[in-house]
Amino acid sequence: MTTLLLRHAQVLVTMDELRREIAGGGMYARDGVIEVVGTDEALPATADTVIDASGQVVLPGLVNTHHHFYQTLTRTLPAAQDASLFGWLQALYPVWARLTPEMLHVSTQVALAELMMSGCTTVADHHYIYPNGCRLDDCIDAARTVGLRFHASRGAMSVGQSAGGLPPDEVVEREEAILADTERLILRHHDAARYAMQRIVVAPCSPFSVSTGLMRDAAALARRHGVHLHTHLAENDSDIAYTRERFDCTPAEYAEQLGWLGPDVWHAHCVKLDAAGIAAFARSGTGVSHCPGSNMRLGSGIAPVRAMRDAGVPVSLAVDGSASNDSGHLLAEARLALLLQRVGFGAGAIGAREVLEIATRGGARVLGRDDIGVLAPGMAADVVGFPVDGLAQAGAHDPVAALLFCEPPAVRTSVVGGRVRVRDGEPQTLDLPRLLERHRRQAATLVA
Repeated sequence: MTTLLLRHAQVLVTMDELRREIAGGGMYARDGVIEVVGTDEALPATADTVIDASGQVVLPGLVNTHHHFYQTLTRTLPAAQDASLFGWLQALYPVWARLTPEMLHVSTQVALAELMMSGCTTVADHHYIYPNGCRLDDCIDAARTVGLRFHASRGAMSVGQSAGGLPPDEVVEREEAILADTERLILRHHDAARYAMQRIVVAPCSPFSVSTGLMRDAAALARRHGVHLHTHLAENDSDIAYTRERFDCTPAEYAEQLGWLGPDVWHAHCVKLDAAGIAAFARSGTGVSHCPGSNMRLGSGIAPVRAMRDAGVPVSLAVDGSASNDSGHLLAEARLALLLQRVGFGAGAIGAREVLEIATRGGARVLGRDDIGVLAPGMAADVVGFPVDGLAQAGAHDPVAALLFCEPPAVRTSVVGGRVRVRDGEPQTLDLPRLLERHRRQAATLVA
């Protein structure tokens, strides 16, 4: 058995049912599970691993519910810098068609490193393009070396341009092959147990890149195996127009017709989700990944997070792909979520603590997990500490709010399942200089 003691936090934010914030707080865990949360006086005096969290705000590990790891290789490409969603995709599809397994492996590690250093301990990635022998296994193998909890989404595209879809024909797959590979991945890699480090998600890419038949069959496959479903939905005006023209309904209506609503489903973006769609999501417990940075960068709009939350829709936070956001800093994304809702709906629309709740408890709920997102006995020992004793927070009177109102810092401490992943601001599972050099070479090869 191994034990871990974290103590002396300036403030420990539990996100428990009472939303307790403990000054001078800490936690004690055994074999990756929290046993005690409280003030330093309430904790055991020793442990196998002891972390001094002085000068830090300690939180449950942040949860990122939507990403495209491979896009770290194609940040800021000039042809896509000023395009909206469909033009952006059309500029990048031919580049992504040259992906290799090595590119997929190294981009996964870089994306996870960036998330880890910004406070993420659990991440869902949506990978939907498989040229040149690429498999989702490449992402899964790379993720194991980093040590974050990983929900690997087996995405897919099956409707190419010749059939009225958006992607080029050379990057789509046969639907029978998609379903067979998805089932293979579930049987080989999915762990349904509490505290699981790895799960599989069934995730056809979008209404404009897969058929209605694949959407229905994917939902049936997921429910047969008890795994979650994920896709893009209602991201911008072009997305809405495509769904109306091709299916004669709104995206939310389309999802409902195909069985894509329920507590085992979450959709990325939902910027253009209308009042009826919000009501349907709330009624069914369907989740949303809010991706403010990507939505701003592509000019998609402002997701109605305030209305969703008020209606009871489960909302989580995500950075989205690193070629539509160009950043994978999850705490910085939380800051954008705070500010963007205020731009759209007024200065009182949302507060810092509610956004941090979305990024922790909210993500856990959307991913269907009851073991993360809260610091309490019986929960996974997934905990992060952000420094609030630096220049950017000088003069801040509320250290918790300072995480978002001031410049978001990188983590000083990260623990996943009781194992230290970042100590004193240094990653413990990766050689970053070597990784970045590999990534630079692969990025240059991809776009050459």
